[in-house]
Amino acid sequence: MAKIGKRSKAARVAFEGKDLISVEDAVKLIKGAASAKFDETLEIAMNLGVDPRHADQMVRGVVQLPNGTGKTVRVAVFARGAKADEAKAAGADIVGAEDLLETIQGGKIEFDRCIATPDMMPLVGRLGKILGPRNLMPNPKVGTVTMDVKTAVEAAKGGEVQFKVEKAGVIHAGIGKVSFGDEKLAENVRAFVDAVTKARPTGAKGTYVKKVSLSSTMGPGVSLDLASAAGN
Repeated sequence: MAKIGKRSKAARVAFEGKDLISVEDAVKLIKGAASAKFDETLEIAMNLGVDPRHADQMVRGVVQLPNGTGKTVRVAVFARGAKADEAKAAGADIVGAEDLLETIQGGKIEFDRCIATPDMMPLVGRLGKILGPRNLMPNPKVGTVTMDVKTAVEAAKGGEVQFKVEKAGVIHAGIGKVSFGDEKLAENVRAFVDAVTKARPTGAKGTYVKKVSLSSTMGPGVSLDLASAAGN
């Protein structure tokens, strides 16, 4: 059995008996227990009453966090000509067409978000088996297949977070750094919960949001009072 370190023990003691608490109290608790030597990420997990195996219960979307994620997002754009120039000017890290296709096929994936203009999708479609499992495939539903590459690149760089429900009905995302102020983290939590709530699919029956939990990268988790998470 793995040995529990002093910091882990202290964190567990601090979290003991804490359950269904307000967003503000959860943020303070997590920040106080974050003791890693790096700036940990505040992570959110939402258990939803959906079965994503059914198309009408799939939940996916995008949210622009009011205070960003604190993470440097590397953006790749499939585009040609003027749109390629537009992407570069907007701050895209990698821009290309057939050359970018070959790079990815060769196993070199040095980006966190992939954007494409609609005319490039026949080319990008060849990468479905590579980008799909990594949740990097451009998709018009989340604004990553678009002619407005400038806005898409700036949004990705500015704190936009994509979300997609996993097989078990869970959505998980990083929504800030523990070094952020308490108010900023609370705002990000509520913005994320609001976006997922608004993305409720037509096939969802009964209770949609069952549980919302917060944790830091290396710390234990705590469940939130749902009314507080919803901003009520």
